[in-house]
Amino acid sequence: MDPEWRNRYEVAVETARQAGKLALGYFDRSVTVEWKQDQSPVTVADRETEALLRGWLLERFPQDGFLGEESGSKAGSSGFRWIIDPIDATRNFVRGIPIWATLVGLEYKDETVAGVVEVPALGQTFRALRGDGAFRGDRRLAVSTVAGLGEATLFHTSLTWFQQAGRGQRFLDLIDRVQTERGYGDFYGYMLVAQGSGELMVEHGAHPWDLAAVAPIIEEAGGRFTDWEGNRTVFRPDFLVSNGKLHAEVLRFLNE
Repeated sequence: MDPEWRNRYEVAVETARQAGKLALGYFDRSVTVEWKQDQSPVTVADRETEALLRGWLLERFPQDGFLGEESGSKAGSSGFRWIIDPIDATRNFVRGIPIWATLVGLEYKDETVAGVVEVPALGQTFRALRGDGAFRGDRRLAVSTVAGLGEATLFHTSLTWFQQAGRGQRFLDLIDRVQTERGYGDFYGYMLVAQGSGELMVEHGAHPWDLAAVAPIIEEAGGRFTDWEGNRTVFRPDFLVSNGKLHAEVLRFLNE
């Protein structure tokens, strides 16, 4: 295992934990919500949490690059880049719904190599380092072995995003083919696939900071993570995550 990867991974786990504690201090309280140009919400908790993440990570690794949802990008020279979402599912956060997380992704030469998903309100930490497995706490994660679409559980964020992309009916047709679907959106649907609690997460409208931390966790748990054209990337808005056994079939269906 590359010691530089390992060192950054261990720092990421601790930094995400501390950032999550900071955000948790604002949760389920009255916070002012501002609306960004893309109509996504932001609060003081988002900004302070990202400032902590940026400060701690770049203090330890000043040559690394950085991309954060709230504070933008910084170029680096080490080949490493941190991709951060201080509070994924801010809409949940501001409504008192405990399904939100601090996401810390690590990229090396354009490949995501580590990810931490800290879920403070649920007391959970999901994490993975390439080649080292995926974990929730100390429990090793593995995707399910379900191989039939009619037996599958599908997770998604919001039908609205599919409708805006002109894929609303196609998504509804896919729902008709699975056993059940749940709107456990944002990071949580991905983590449920990683731990074997469902087989599919389909999303449209995502950003790199939503995905960089979750991609290594999915793949280290044995799953697949691609855009709707089958490319391994976090720089597309359309994503399909699966246990691997259903991936090709769902890709074909989405693109018919």
